[in-house]
Amino acid sequence: MTIDKSLKVKRGMATNRSVMTRVERLKVLVESGRWEEGDSPLGLPKVRVRKLTMKKKKKKSKDDED
Repeated sequence: MTIDKSLKVKRGMATNRSVMTRVERLKVLVESGRWEEGDSPLGLPKVRVRKLTMKKKKKKSKDDED
């Protein structure tokens, strides 16, 4: 039995995730100074996930080269 095209994973984890693991959240909180060693890892504050966007490069036309 084959997998439908819509269910296949294209490029693995190349897409942005909207959820962080607890370890990733702790790392961000430590860097921003919102969590210190000894604080409870339960009930962590929310951490905004930054989504990276790539800008498309403009193609050079023949007029621009002259």
